[in-house]
Amino acid sequence: MATHPRELDSTVCSIARTMELIGQPWTMLVLRDLFNGVRRFDELAEHLGIARNVLTRRLATLVDAGLVTRRSYREPGQRARHEYRLTQAGHALRPVLIAVMAYGDEHLAGPEGPPVQLEHADCGAPVTVRLECAEGHRLDPTARLRVRPGPGARFRWSEPVSD
Repeated sequence: MATHPRELDSTVCSIARTMELIGQPWTMLVLRDLFNGVRRFDELAEHLGIARNVLTRRLATLVDAGLVTRRSYREPGQRARHEYRLTQAGHALRPVLIAVMAYGDEHLAGPEGPPVQLEHADCGAPVTVRLECAEGHRLDPTARLRVRPGPGARFRWSEPVSD
């Protein structure tokens, strides 16, 4: 029996849950900078051009969600400050950021081309994100996909059928 996605409760959607976490303005850019090695609060604020109170909230959300850890450091003669590092769960978002970047490179880059290019540090080859099934079939963005209820799915209340 096939299930149509409209029959499922969208409040338990993994996309919705993830966007609740990373969908706030600035969050993806904070993550981008953390991936690129910008870890200290003052450096993040300066590089992003973000208000300090907004950055504080974004970092607190990422720490509370377990995507980032906060560590103290102290420069000689200075007060203690904090730096932020991605956790394993934070690192798992790398393909998401790379996919967003690839979309921007393909559809939104100016006539000069992409502003940065990613390459594998070990061999120098360009880095790409691929969509493929578990059998290794490469899928293009228009490939037909089927939605099946997973173990955490809930079904919506159905409207009474009127005759």
